[in-house]
Amino acid sequence: MPAPLSLSDFDYQLPTELIAQVPATVRSTSRLLHVDGNGHQQDLGFGDLVSLLTSKDLLVLNDTRVIQARLLGKKATGGHVEVLVERITEDNQALAHVRASKSPGPGTVLTLAEAVSATVLGRSDDLFVLQFDRPVLDALAQYGAVPLPPYITHQPDAQDIERYQTVYAREPGAVAAPTAGLHFDQEMFERLDALGVKRAFVTLHVGAGTFQPVRDNNLDTHIMHAERYTVPQTTMDAIAQTRASGGRVIAVGTTSVRALESAAQTQPALAAPQSGDTRLFITPGFRYQVVDAMVTNFHLPQSTLLMLVAAFIGLDNMKAAYQHAITERYRFFSYGDAMFLERKTTP
Repeated sequence: MPAPLSLSDFDYQLPTELIAQVPATVRSTSRLLHVDGNGHQQDLGFGDLVSLLTSKDLLVLNDTRVIQARLLGKKATGGHVEVLVERITEDNQALAHVRASKSPGPGTVLTLAEAVSATVLGRSDDLFVLQFDRPVLDALAQYGAVPLPPYITHQPDAQDIERYQTVYAREPGAVAAPTAGLHFDQEMFERLDALGVKRAFVTLHVGAGTFQPVRDNNLDTHIMHAERYTVPQTTMDAIAQTRASGGRVIAVGTTSVRALESAAQTQPALAAPQSGDTRLFITPGFRYQVVDAMVTNFHLPQSTLLMLVAAFIGLDNMKAAYQHAITERYRFFSYGDAMFLERKTTP
C-alpha cells in the first residue's frame, strides 16, 4: 500500500528569473506545453492549441471580472492600513483582508484613498466585515488598484489594468485573474470558431486564498478557502450536447475545473444550474466527472492548484512536466506560459 501523500510531494525549486513579471507582448504568443494522457510532452506555441482540438470539443471559460480590490488608507489614529476586498456581500458591504500594525476592532472607521469611509462591523473568520459609505464597486472602480499577485514585484500600471483581465470578463467579483484565460484574444477565438469549437461559461470569483500555500504537511487537515461559483443551464446543456457528440469538455483554467467538478459533486447528472460556495479540495485520487482536458498556467509549489493538476495527469507526470518546463525556461505563474493537459489514461 503506497504511503499517503504529504506536502513535500508537491514541492519544486523554481529559479526566480522564471517568474514572469509582465505579460507576453501579444496574448496568444505565449508558449504551450502539451502533456497527453500518457504523460508525453510536446513544446508548442499557444496558437497551436487549435491543432489539438476538434469541432466536437467544448471550451468552458470562467467569465469572472477582476475588480480593483486594493485600497490604501489610514485609521483615525493615523495608522496606515491596506484593504483587499475579498467578496462584495451587499452594495455597500464587503468582506476584506485588512493589514495594519494593530488589528482594527468593531466600530473603527477607515479612511481609504483619502476619499472613502469604511467602518469595521466585525469579523468573519479571517476576514473583516466592512460597511462602506457608498457602493463598494463604485469605490473600487474610482480609487482601487489592481490586486497583482505577491510574486509580481512592480506596482500595477495601465498595462496591468488591461492585461490582468481576460478579454471575455463580464461578471465583477474576482480579486485574482483566472490566468489560463489571459492567453486568449479575439484572433484566437476567430480561429477556434472557424474550426467549430464551441464555448460555454461558468463564473467563479477567484479569491486571494488562491495564492496561499498549504501549511500542514498532512493534506487531510487543510481547509480550502471558499469561492462563489455559478454553472448556468446553458453550460449544462452544452456539456450534454458535447457528450452526445463524442466531444471533450475542456476547462480553461483550474477555476473552471473547480466550478464544473463542484457542480458535479452536488448533481452528478448536471441537469440543472448550480450556484453556491465551493471548498472543493482536489488531490490525487480524486475522480473527475466532467473535465477531459484543461488549459492552465504553471502553479506555485505546495499549492492546492498544483495538487489539482497532479490529480488530473498523475503525480509523476506532473513532476516530469514541471521539470521539463524549468529546463526549457518556460515562464511561470500568472503572466507566464500555459499547458494543455489531457486527463491521465487509466492504466
